[in-house]
Amino acid sequence: MNHYPLIRTIYLYLFTLVGLTLLIIGGVRFVDMVLKAFVFTKAEQEQRILYQTPPYPSLSLEKIAAVEDKEIEKKEGEITLSQEEKARIDQWIADYNDWKERRSKIDPVTTRRHRDASMNLALILIGLPLYFYHWRIIKRETKNKRSAKPKK
Repeated sequence: MNHYPLIRTIYLYLFTLVGLTLLIIGGVRFVDMVLKAFVFTKAEQEQRILYQTPPYPSLSLEKIAAVEDKEIEKKEGEITLSQEEKARIDQWIADYNDWKERRSKIDPVTTRRHRDASMNLALILIGLPLYFYHWRIIKRETKNKRSAKPKK
């Protein structure tokens, strides 16, 4: 292809650079994950705590405590609940217990690491062939140019 040698050269070097960049980013992120997992094990403790926050109820906490304690009798100054509020609180308690059970089975940091590993592997799997394909073409064309040059 001799029609646009400058454009072709720019294209080849550009995509070789893109492939190399993807490889570097993916590799650096994998090293970061490994360091956090095995060397700096406390680096993600804050995330574990943040992911353990329970969902918020749609009613006030006093009313929920009253339902849990089964102290919903009409006494002077005590909060009374309608049947709809009782049903909503019961539903929230069931949802909360279900959430708590599901959440206890999941480690959020491991989940995030798997998500990051998937992204890093994707970067490497796309960057590696992109880099090697274009770099191989550059090497072949450079070799052909050197062999085609007349010797002085």
